[in-house]
Amino acid sequence: MLADAQAETPTPVRVTAFTGGARVPSARLRVRQYIPLLARHGVDVVELSPGLGSYPPEARWKRPAWLLGSLAQRMPQIAAGWAGDVTLLQREMISTLPTLEDLTRRPRLVDVDDAIHLFRGGRAAKRLAERADLVVVGNRSLAETWRQWNRKVEILPTAIDTSLYRDGPFPERLCIGWIGTLGNLRYLEGIVPALTEIVRRFPAVAIAVCSERPPELPGLPVRYVPWSAAAEDDFLASLTLGLMPLDDGPWERGKCSFKMLQYMAAGRPCVASPVGMNEDVLAQGEIGLAASTQAEWVEAISSILSDRRGAEELGAAGRALVHSRYSLVALAPQLAQLIRRLARS
Repeated sequence: MLADAQAETPTPVRVTAFTGGARVPSARLRVRQYIPLLARHGVDVVELSPGLGSYPPEARWKRPAWLLGSLAQRMPQIAAGWAGDVTLLQREMISTLPTLEDLTRRPRLVDVDDAIHLFRGGRAAKRLAERADLVVVGNRSLAETWRQWNRKVEILPTAIDTSLYRDGPFPERLCIGWIGTLGNLRYLEGIVPALTEIVRRFPAVAIAVCSERPPELPGLPVRYVPWSAAAEDDFLASLTLGLMPLDDGPWERGKCSFKMLQYMAAGRPCVASPVGMNEDVLAQGEIGLAASTQAEWVEAISSILSDRRGAEELGAAGRALVHSRYSLVALAPQLAQLIRRLARS
């Protein structure tokens, strides 16, 4: 009996994951948060990143020394990676540049969650794709691009750890919210005319923003919350609805709708630009509304703010959709299966 049980236990697969470091969102969301759950599926992941990071410093004069230092830090990590069975490259080792990826052990899994093919004529992306044994991307738009260079492309959305988001009651005071990185604040600032009209229609409404710096929303009642992982749950619980405005361009079509999924995980409806994956998520259920023009933003937000029961129903549907299709628990087995299949190839 013991021999039979041992025979049924899958051989652990050892994965060496090269990421951009502790502060890089894609490393946290596409690799690090999976590690405990993957271990339960017999996939042991070791994450390696350079102390100097994969992204250049702002001061140009520092970049040559940074580049040499970061590559030097990668060399012993690459050597250590040969002890694994599979190499996972979370984007390039150095942002926008092909460098040491060819020195890693095969089979290689390249993971992509942004339109990095738009940088430097796509040279780094094309080379990564050609050297990969499997490419895993976050949405349909990215899959279409990367299949130009590698036929072995799989779509795996960016997962939400639903255990981090409470399913709490809606706040008494109406509150519109936006959460995201500094570089994406411009999308929120782009709908100021719509937000101004919303404040005129709903004088008691608050506009909450969670990011690395306050937004530039002149004349609007903004409640700013400095971003931290610990702050996310309380912030999202304070919202009536969440916003995800985007431009309609190639960079935006590469985004993986993470803001939408966060709002949905917290049981909140969303209003989003129907761009790229946003459009796909909106089509999967009654979880929010689409808006493109300033007038559409005003009407969509007004519709949700004026119907609390309807907002709660949208929020509940969104939370259920995240649990079934986008949660860490739902997606970890899929990633484990892709890795195990790659290790056998």
